[in-house]
Amino acid sequence: MARAWPPRRLPPLPLLLLLPPLLVAALPGGKGQQRNGAPGGLTYVSEYFSQSAQRLSFYSWYGNAKLFRFRVPEDTVLLRWLLQASRGSGPACGRTQVTIHFRYGAPPVINPRGTQFPANMSLPGSYSQTLPLAGTLQNATFLNLTSPAAGDWFVLAHLPEATGKIEVKGFSTPCAYTFQPDMFVLRVLEVSTLEPDIPSWQTISQPSWPLHTKVFIPEYSTTLRVELRACTANVSVACALRLTLGSATLPRSFQKVLNCTGEAFPCSLLLASPPWEKWLRVTVESLSGPSASVSFQVVASFTACKPGGASTFLAFYQSLNRSQAVPPLAGGSPNATSDASALGSTCVRSQPVVREDLDVVSVVFRVLGDPGVPVRPQVPTLLLLNLNSGADSGGTLVLGLRLNKTASILGNATVLACLSAAAPVLNPNATGDCGTAFFRGYALNVSASSTEAGLSIPFPETDNWFLTLQLLCPKEGGRGECAKALVTVTAFLSPCFEDCGVYGQCSFLRRHGYVYAGCSCKAGWSGWGCTDGSKAQSVGAQTLAALLLTLSNLLFLPALAVALYGYHLVEASVYLFTMFFSTFYHACDQPGVAVLCIMDYDTLQFCDFLGSVVSIWVTILCMAQLKKMPKYILGVLGTLCIAMSLQLDRRGVWNMMGPCLFALVIMISVWVYRGVKRRHCYPPSWKRWAFFLFPGISLAAIALAVYAFMETNENYYYTHSLWHVLVASSVAFLLPPGDRPKRLWAWSRKLLCGYQICKNDREELYAVT
Repeated sequence: MARAWPPRRLPPLPLLLLLPPLLVAALPGGKGQQRNGAPGGLTYVSEYFSQSAQRLSFYSWYGNAKLFRFRVPEDTVLLRWLLQASRGSGPACGRTQVTIHFRYGAPPVINPRGTQFPANMSLPGSYSQTLPLAGTLQNATFLNLTSPAAGDWFVLAHLPEATGKIEVKGFSTPCAYTFQPDMFVLRVLEVSTLEPDIPSWQTISQPSWPLHTKVFIPEYSTTLRVELRACTANVSVACALRLTLGSATLPRSFQKVLNCTGEAFPCSLLLASPPWEKWLRVTVESLSGPSASVSFQVVASFTACKPGGASTFLAFYQSLNRSQAVPPLAGGSPNATSDASALGSTCVRSQPVVREDLDVVSVVFRVLGDPGVPVRPQVPTLLLLNLNSGADSGGTLVLGLRLNKTASILGNATVLACLSAAAPVLNPNATGDCGTAFFRGYALNVSASSTEAGLSIPFPETDNWFLTLQLLCPKEGGRGECAKALVTVTAFLSPCFEDCGVYGQCSFLRRHGYVYAGCSCKAGWSGWGCTDGSKAQSVGAQTLAALLLTLSNLLFLPALAVALYGYHLVEASVYLFTMFFSTFYHACDQPGVAVLCIMDYDTLQFCDFLGSVVSIWVTILCMAQLKKMPKYILGVLGTLCIAMSLQLDRRGVWNMMGPCLFALVIMISVWVYRGVKRRHCYPPSWKRWAFFLFPGISLAAIALAVYAFMETNENYYYTHSLWHVLVASSVAFLLPPGDRPKRLWAWSRKLLCGYQICKNDREELYAVT
């Protein structure tokens, strides 16, 4: 049975040295690895599994959490996780806590932000534990589980919810939080097995040495009974035993426990709907005292279910032929499998289902034969949904039922559907809650008044899933009308729920070859499937945000006019390029419905970033007032280097700061040289400093501060629009006055006649040719 041991926190360095002794000490009774708890003796083997440490992120969506996958071996009696977390020592590192989630069979389904889940979605839940990081840089704890289930176990870790501040890469150094889980298991070699209906004598020499055995449950088993008989003790005490069936799982454990004392023998435990085609763990512990040696018999017996209908080969072949529009075999009618008289003494009618793999974490289940599944009150109809490949637990299982009213004869009856894993619910009328021996199933129902029902399960457990359909007739009256129902079943596995809707993006995530999916929401929407609109932006707000981010680029028009007026044609071309691509990039980058993309998003983003940095580069070079040849050479080389750096890292702050600082060094060097040469401050006019340079530099400094320290996810539309306005305005102030070209009319004269007027600057003479 599962046992929650209190967590122990130890310094991280000696942990690996202490764990093997701790595992041995956790063994019942002794100090070695071999224990003689049964006549043949038991051998315990310890194993260690580790995964590399992962850097944690503050939580905003499922992709921020780090997933770890472990495989627990068969016959494991003790599972221990060592959970280690650490943080950096920089000024940005504060007190926080790491939240860790555990689940068996599939990744944990979590909701740290407290958002709403989609309608008709069932939540499997998870077991969570927190690990604080306060005064110390490192912390560690243990989590122990006895008799764990064999198979895949998932560990998920994340930090608290993100603040929403947009961090500019390079301006600040984020704190590094890391997490690493290690798994230690203790398993038994050569576990004895129970044969059906064959008594097995067992002896427990000491109470600290329990009996570990197992029994295989064949397919179509309806019940399992494990019975303890003829219990005797070697001392004058009453014989007392504890019988435990099943393994421990998280977040919930459905182990069955029975205490047998005194005159209760023979003592038995009955399981209805045990898991099919699996080994079931049987553990017997002695409660007779520390010095008592107990002997007893263990007997396991089954009751089997005789399948009928489409489970026979002939019916399966007929269903396959009908699905492919091929005439059936001679001697068999298409309706043979649905004939009520053919059911005979069967307890379940199987409907063949074909699994069709479409893509990664994308599966469609197709029912062979007629589109509708016939459901009758005599026996339930069973459909197998195979999700046992090991790669299916990272998506969302969607099930839909639709009742065909025209082809059904049901009156006031109801069609009850039970979806369960590992074993089917063979008697839905009796259970009501669709529970099996070790699984709490999901219930759906359709009737004449409600003809449709749906269910979605995020991250379904890796196992065979069974859908049981049965027609439940009313107890009083209307039984003559309760004859049959025709139900259309739709079942498929998709990466995300409804592809995350309009305001979300379905993203595939990968961890050591395991692929799973999650929804990244936008425009204020949240939730598992981006269906929680409690904080969503309205369409008007989305339109306003789009207009702010796009129309704010029109502030480059004054800078463009100043550049043209000063005959800075290269700079004017760059400003026009920047204004165009910044406008359409932000029109395409909108999270809501107000979106316009004239070309590929990545191309628009690259051109926007390139234009922004090159605009700053050519503006500072223009302020230096270099000669034409050096100016053009630096302009072209700088543009090429900026394009290369943006291709390497588009978000890095030094892609902008590097060209700016280099251009500023050139400009200041030129200005100092000219000031020293002329023995006068450069630029020489105080009006230039007072009315142009100081306002332009102030606007640029404010824009940089807004860009680096004030932007968040909530105010991005306003602060980034302000950034556009400030940068464009600063360019209009900082551009120097240009030299007007002379003799513009000479070009027209050259085109109109064969004469050209030339000026010799050196001899100050004019010559007519």
